[in-house]
Amino acid sequence: MKIIPVILLLVFSCAVCAQELKEKYAEADGFRQKYEAGYFGGNITPRWIGNTHFCWYAVKTPAGTDFILVNAGKRQKQPAFDQKAMAKALTAELGRKVEPGKMPFREIVFSDDLKQLTFVTEGMKYTYDRNKNKVIGKVKEEPRRREGHWGGVNEENWQGATPSPDGKKEAFVSEGNLFVRDISSGKVNRLSYDGAPGEYYSSFISWSPDSRKLVSCKYRPAWIRKLKTVVSSPAGQLQPKMEEIDYVKPGDALPVKRPVLFLVEEGRQVNIEFAEPEKQFNLNNIRWADDSRSFTFDYNKRGHQEYIVYKVTGDNPKAQVLIGEKMPTFVYYNLLYRYDLKDRNEILWISERDGWRHLYLYDADNGQVKRQLTKGEWVVKRVLHVDDAARVVYLVGCGKDAGEDPYLEKVYRLNIENGELLCLTPENGNHQVEFSRDYTYFTDSWSRIDCPPVAALRSAKDGSVLLSLEKADISKMLAEGWRMPEVFCAKGRDGETDIWGVIVRPVDFDPSKKYPVIEYIYAGPHDSFVPKSFTVSPVDAALAQLGFIVVQIDGMGTANRSKKFHDVCWKNLKDGGFPDRIAWMKAAAAKYPEMDIDRVGIYGCSAGGQNAMGAVLFHPDFYKVSVAACGCHDNRMDKIWWNEQWMGYPVGKEYEECSNTVNAYRLQGKLMLILGELDDNVDPSTTFQVVNALIGAGKEFEFVVLPNQRHTMGGAYGERKRRDFFIRHLQGLQTPDWNKEEKK
Repeated sequence: MKIIPVILLLVFSCAVCAQELKEKYAEADGFRQKYEAGYFGGNITPRWIGNTHFCWYAVKTPAGTDFILVNAGKRQKQPAFDQKAMAKALTAELGRKVEPGKMPFREIVFSDDLKQLTFVTEGMKYTYDRNKNKVIGKVKEEPRRREGHWGGVNEENWQGATPSPDGKKEAFVSEGNLFVRDISSGKVNRLSYDGAPGEYYSSFISWSPDSRKLVSCKYRPAWIRKLKTVVSSPAGQLQPKMEEIDYVKPGDALPVKRPVLFLVEEGRQVNIEFAEPEKQFNLNNIRWADDSRSFTFDYNKRGHQEYIVYKVTGDNPKAQVLIGEKMPTFVYYNLLYRYDLKDRNEILWISERDGWRHLYLYDADNGQVKRQLTKGEWVVKRVLHVDDAARVVYLVGCGKDAGEDPYLEKVYRLNIENGELLCLTPENGNHQVEFSRDYTYFTDSWSRIDCPPVAALRSAKDGSVLLSLEKADISKMLAEGWRMPEVFCAKGRDGETDIWGVIVRPVDFDPSKKYPVIEYIYAGPHDSFVPKSFTVSPVDAALAQLGFIVVQIDGMGTANRSKKFHDVCWKNLKDGGFPDRIAWMKAAAAKYPEMDIDRVGIYGCSAGGQNAMGAVLFHPDFYKVSVAACGCHDNRMDKIWWNEQWMGYPVGKEYEECSNTVNAYRLQGKLMLILGELDDNVDPSTTFQVVNALIGAGKEFEFVVLPNQRHTMGGAYGERKRRDFFIRHLQGLQTPDWNKEEKK
């Protein structure tokens, strides 16, 4: 007789719990919007106006959005236009009420004389006269042209002509051979006779500055793999249809290109000789010297362990090695940088040869290193500008200031002559800068994930602050309960290397409670990923509001630290920095016992999806629950350029060792897989193959396929599935019965 009341009590408790969860879901959904409403003066993005010393930016205030014009020369700022007058003019123009602080646009473009500005709203581009305070013109905004698929193979066989620098001739390819036409007379001269359909001259033609020579590569195409997907639920029709795109994978054959020099007036052809042309991953960047006496081209050897800049002088067929990069692991070619200094016969080059990414000065004639321009245990992340006349380089560097987060970006001014390096942005933060076109001034907005932005106008000469622009106000956010994320640093797997990450707690955080920990992971070796600039919703703060502590970490194997730190990923993507991540979370939990590392979940997308599933395959003693979206679960199935860069060539046993598909039998814990059926980034078959392997191994898991979706975390539906999965398996709670909810 007492059993029935107990059952009723349990049913009632579950109903209350489900209702509370629905309310929490609603709070999580509204997290960003709620706190952004109280965030003022932050995240401005100044834009310089043409060749002037004026810039503008938009800034959010309690009254709305203000548009500000800055006069750098006079160190002044003022409204960019009369917003009340603009609102009145637009109210009449659009036929609806426009408020001064709620302009129907965010971007404006000034004329160089500042008299007019243009903006786009409701599909129309308007021109506004600042002095007359009225709209003086409008045209229909042309839609942006859709670019081709990123993986499309350019076979360099387009039909068209390339004009010579002097405008007197044009070169073109017809039936595989190269021709030159005299524009005034129309006379055509044939330059080559050895082109054929299977090995033809490239339509990328490089003329010498004096218009007397040109270079075109003999191009031998390769078979092109196609990625075919089924659109199961196409809009506008009942029956499914197919999509097909180019999709080259690791190990596939690649085109071979050989540069050929043509002396146009002599009608002479010179086939350039260099080592191992058949082993190229790519050959490109043909660049002529200003005096037309020589040209260079870049050769990236397949496997990415050797990268060479070759130089060809005169009509000598033998190419000279000008710059050579060779590594026992990999040369990350996307981070290489070259700048030819004008009138100095010198080249600026970035290399990791001493273990850190630094700038070197080369003699452009003989390929000798004249001197290393930067050095030390920090990295040159990118070059912003080179002032040839002043012999000055503006660059972004990371990790130079001891004791600070080594990923924070700062801007430096380097004197090429004496090596003097001046930090123009010394504050302890991540600096986002915009220079005037003549590099006299720059705007600097700096912040950290735990420090709101401060923006100023600075001198490009010494970094001195010339005018304060904005300082973010988060007082209202804090008053409403917003909680600052925490930057946390701990030692990695070796007990010596600092590993940096961020901790996000719920706004109703109670240090006396224990919270499951969820890691958002993306461990792709091409970059580092923990956010460094201030944001209202760091990492996945919305998920934290459901009763989790959320973390994000950059472990070994990611970029922007030392070469040794980066090399951990080589032929070893399954590592994913997990030994460092686990050590970091254990250190955080030792300091903060509210972090329950007996209940750890993880999720990610793409390479992060590969990582997320790898966590419960290779580290199931630590990670208990995983949600993996659109993962590249087997690197043999993914795009060539990303995977051969890190996993090497030829395709070896390491690819299998790192494969989630091959290792699916190892699964422990709980796993959800999410897939967009039309994924055109990672072949969706790789997820189906891992599903097949899990079924073959008798494993239990959940699989969510999203029709008509491409490379995705899952959108709103996928997010709800992810939240439910973590709540059920990390908190042990019953999630709402969404099928009883009526869609409004």
